[in-house]
Amino acid sequence: MLFSPGSDEIYKEALALHAKHRGKLEIRSKVPIRNKHDLSLAYTPGVAEVCREIAKDRNLAYRYTMKANTIAIVSDGSAVLGLGNIGGYAAIPVMEGKAILFKEFAGIDAFPVCFENYDTDFTDQVKNIAPVFGGINLEDIAAPKCFEVEDALQDIGIPVMHDDQHGTAVVVLAAILNACKVIGKKYSDLNIVICGAGAAGYAITRLLKCIGYDANVCTTVNEIIVCDTQGAIFRGREGLYKNKYKFIIGEETNRSARARTLAEAMTGADVFIGVSAPGIVTEEMVRSMNKEAVVFAMANPVPEIWPDAAKNAGAAVIGTGRSDFPNQINNVLAFPGIFRGALDAQATRITDEMKIAAAHAIADYIKKPHRERILPNILDKNVTPAVAEAVAKAAEKCGCSRKI
Repeated sequence: MLFSPGSDEIYKEALALHAKHRGKLEIRSKVPIRNKHDLSLAYTPGVAEVCREIAKDRNLAYRYTMKANTIAIVSDGSAVLGLGNIGGYAAIPVMEGKAILFKEFAGIDAFPVCFENYDTDFTDQVKNIAPVFGGINLEDIAAPKCFEVEDALQDIGIPVMHDDQHGTAVVVLAAILNACKVIGKKYSDLNIVICGAGAAGYAITRLLKCIGYDANVCTTVNEIIVCDTQGAIFRGREGLYKNKYKFIIGEETNRSARARTLAEAMTGADVFIGVSAPGIVTEEMVRSMNKEAVVFAMANPVPEIWPDAAKNAGAAVIGTGRSDFPNQINNVLAFPGIFRGALDAQATRITDEMKIAAAHAIADYIKKPHRERILPNILDKNVTPAVAEAVAKAAEKCGCSRKI
């Protein structure tokens, strides 16, 4: 049976499923406990020798413990799906769902770690739980706090990534790479409009500006204009200094300040990327774009413009965040493989080079992209190993792998 987003029936079934199983996760032992000998190997006294070895060299935790294949999914519940600041308790079901995606697609053991402290800084608390995990996936944390937390955790010795930012950015980049092949335009010639300056919008902006690294050459697009609820962001816009991250966007994009509104920004654009609000793009805006325009309207469940309207207005390649239209742009194509590759390389962090490698791997997975297929199906589990291999190689190349 197919359900539309927001269907009452799917909500009822979801409640019943969660009540029946009391959540979606459980812990199982990898080793049997059948007799005293088994017990003395898995626990005392045998485990003492394992502890002594790790005490001499903490990196041995990757060899002797669950650390090598375990991710913490950390949230404060401040921006859960489209539900807003609902807190740590209410965030648990979403983090459980993310955990089973990690297991299903990448074979990674992931566990929800939800904090109930809303406006407080929980960076130190996250640092203190890091020893048992091989990586940390930040999830559903509101901007700008998500940027601050991620930045503060980059030097703790394991990869930390806010998936709402970078997983989305990686898949968007992959989609653009293949869209360029379809419409016959060069990446470096693109004029791009990004609507939404929150977590995803900021990360997409930064990643699109640093694509490349082939032969140590960094390639960027011709122009990026980012819009928020007040219109286009540009250097000197009133009040911009109050938000560090929007200030950065203002310094790096729309430098001529030619656009002050979304409509002005879309005039002469090649690509529209929406991570904002439903129904804010009109057919007239799409008509004002360059020929063979690309429209990624990713607001969910209702996009910035419906695909049929974008097509009527002349868009050549259209993507959404929904599964019931072609070209679903979903970060499940990225995060399992990124973390799988990072764990395989025992990476200390996730770099831009690793993200770009992931985007290329996703794009290259489609051998002959066309207007209605620029990305793999999100349920294709062969995407994850392809992404993981590319990410692990990039980690080794950029010097942040520490395999023992």
